[in-house]
Order: sequence, then C-alpha cells, then structure tokens
Amino acid sequence: MVDDKEKNMKCLTFFLMLPETVKNRSKKGSKKANSGGGGGGGSSSSSSSGSGSKLPPVCYEIITLKTKKKKKMAADIFPRKKPASSSSTTVQQHHQHNLCNNNLIPAPNWQGLYPTIRERYIYCDEIDLAADTVLATLYAAKKYIVPHLARACVNFLETSLSAKNACVLLSQSCLFEEPDLTQRCWEVIDAQAELALKSEGFCDIDFQTLESILRRETLNAKEIVVFEAALNWAEVECQRQDLALSIENKRKVLGKALYLIRIPTMALDDFANGAAQSGVLTLNETNDIFLWYTASKKPELQFVSKARKGLVPQRCHRFQSCAYRSNQWRYRGRCDSIQFAVDKRVFIAGFGLYGSSCGSAEYSAKIELKRQGVVLGQNLSKYFSDGSSNTFPVWFEYPVQIEPDTFYTASVVLDGNELSYFGQEGMTEVQCGKVTVQFQCSSDSTNGTGVQGGQIPELIFYA
Repeated sequence: MVDDKEKNMKCLTFFLMLPETVKNRSKKGSKKANSGGGGGGGSSSSSSSGSGSKLPPVCYEIITLKTKKKKKMAADIFPRKKPASSSSTTVQQHHQHNLCNNNLIPAPNWQGLYPTIRERYIYCDEIDLAADTVLATLYAAKKYIVPHLARACVNFLETSLSAKNACVLLSQSCLFEEPDLTQRCWEVIDAQAELALKSEGFCDIDFQTLESILRRETLNAKEIVVFEAALNWAEVECQRQDLALSIENKRKVLGKALYLIRIPTMALDDFANGAAQSGVLTLNETNDIFLWYTASKKPELQFVSKARKGLVPQRCHRFQSCAYRSNQWRYRGRCDSIQFAVDKRVFIAGFGLYGSSCGSAEYSAKIELKRQGVVLGQNLSKYFSDGSSNTFPVWFEYPVQIEPDTFYTASVVLDGNELSYFGQEGMTEVQCGKVTVQFQCSSDSTNGTGVQGGQIPELIFYA
C-alpha cells in the first residue's frame, strides 16, 4: 500500500513534469487536425481562423491516485473575489492587445489573468499541506504561476511560524519574494531572538541571511547569545564546505560578518569569560576591547560599539483604579488568575504586579502562562516593592508567543507577609496601540482575582 505522503509526493512530481509533456502532445494533436481537415473547404478555414483569438485548446489532465476522501477543486476552496465578467473583460483586453500586435500566441504568464485554478486548465486534489512538503509546493506554485495555491502555502507557513523555524523561513521568504511572510518572520525573530538564535534552524541559513540577522537593530537578545549563535553557524558551515573544524576556519567562514557582532556592548563578565577566551578574536582585538571597557581614552574598533535598540515592551493595564484595605490583598499560597485573548499575534514577556500597601516589602512570585491547560511558560522570581501603588514587572525567561482569537490563562502565586494593593473597576476590553485585548474570569483563580478586581493588573508584551 502507498501511504498518503508518498501519494502527495508522486502527484507533486507529476505536476512539475506536466507542462512540457502536455505542450508536446497538444502540438502533435493540432498538426493532425490541420492536415486531416484540409479538404473541408470554407468551413474548415473559418474554424481555423476563429480559433486564433482564443487560448490554445489544451486540456491538462492530471492522473491522481484514488483516495477515499471527497475531492474538492481549489476554486471551491478559494472563491474568486471579483465577478466573472471582470475576469472575462481582462482576458479579452489581453487577447485584443495581442491581436493589435499581430501576435496570436498568449504571453507565457497568461495563467495570471485568471483568478481561479479551474480557469487555468490546472486541476488538483484537495489542498492538504504538511510541514515537510509545503516549501516544495510553494516552489511549484510560484514556478507555474498558481497564486491561489501559493497564498495557501504562505498562510500555512505563517500559522506554523515559531522561533524554531523563523530563521529558515526568513531565508525562504526572501527567495520566494514573499514580503508579508518576511515581515512575520522578523516579528518572531525580534521578539524571541534568543530562542531563534539557539534553534537548529539558525545553523541552516545562508550567509546573506546570517548577515541580515547579525545586522538587525531590534534583536531582543544579549550580545553573548548572538556571538555564540554565530560560532555555532560557523561550525556547521565548515562542515558544509568540508573544512576542518578549527578556530581559523570558523573565522574564515564568518568573514566580515564577525564585525557585525557588537562585542564591545557585552557585559564585561560575558566578554571576559566568553568571547575573549573563544580563540576567534586576535590578541590585538582582545586587548583593544578590554581597553574599550576600562580606559578613558578608548581605541578605535572594527566592531560595532553601539548597543542594539531591541524592542520596547508595551503594557496593557486592565484596571481604572487601585486601592488597599486593612485585610486585602492577602497571599497564602493561593492562585490569582485571569484569562485574556488578543486580536493579533503578540509575545507576552511578563506581568505587572501590585506590591505592598504597608511600606517596602519583597515578594516571591511564580508566574505561569497556559493555553487549554498546557503550560507555555513559567518562571519563579522575586521582586521588591517600594510601598507605592505602582506596578512591578516580573518576567518570563523567554517571551511567549500568543496567537490571536484564543483565550490564554495568566496566573501568579505570590508569597509575602505584607498586604498589597489591588485593582478595581476592571475592563473587559482594552485597546493597546494596534492590539485589542479581551479579559474574562478564570476558574483557576482561587484568591479572588477576576475581571472587576484583584491582581495581575498588567500584561507586558511585544507586538
């Protein structure tokens, strides 16, 4: 038996081979028709001239393997946005233009004039994309000018985009000239830079993409992480070029990209214990960078010495006021929780929490982010409050990717002896820049927090 994946690959292979074979068959068929109809007199001549203003009478027949699923035409899945009359007018204008130029042969990209696959003489089975075949399908759709199939592939890639594959898809999106997908990739790479740089996919990118990432001003990552990621890429690149894994060859394959790493902006400890002992830098470069850190008269460096701007976090504040009472807000190991949903993809970096209402105090906070009961991110940390009604940020180790139109649960368990401020006059919907956030009560909340009042006054995120 042939499994579904093999069926898909066979159909794709046949699709790639189709145009040349069909064209040859079409030409032979038309020659036979002309030679056989020579004695037909005027009616034959009229038929021949009449077909000159139409597209080549080619019927693309794709042989597909039988499946139990009900097949759907791509035209049914992607209905045309414009009425048929608009398409017909465009095609007629195209043919009229050809006639005016005494050219009876349509342009090579004539398929682009038709909004649906059915009108291109290209038939296909139900669109069933998978992670391991979508790039090959996108290549075929681009090559043979099937924009609706290409759009389906891009939509699939956007919905499956994460820090693990963002760097690879960035490289591919540039190759396929998909600017929207490129922008989505940059959004993920900027917000989850450290996860993206540590992913296996980062080592698979080409040199040009490597340079563009190292040059990126808005990378939200420590420079030591950028440095280590570049060395990991260099090691894999040496293997691709069949070079020995030596320090010299790593520096050789990095070339001028090495100077895009902003080594002088590292923390001194990161430089001393990491980059300075990596062996990749020359002795003079190491000495000059140490002087850059310590000397009043700093030497000139080939490395960029200005820190990256990174991303500015946004804050969604859900309460209109806050208060304190003699018996609230108390913490005894119980959970404060709230559910929220957004209308576009964002990355939750942490929560803003209230602090002590009785002077300065320290709290231990375990924050957690879940979707349908699955933990997406959590962290245990401490924060110090100064007795004011301000909020105090508590961060996740890495920003957590949040998809639109799905409710997530934000939770915190606080441990502290002092009572704290709490929010009141809560809002069910808050507009934060271009992002709309909706709130609803969570069944996980056992300490009183809800939409109208309680803890977790702020969501801190990148968008």
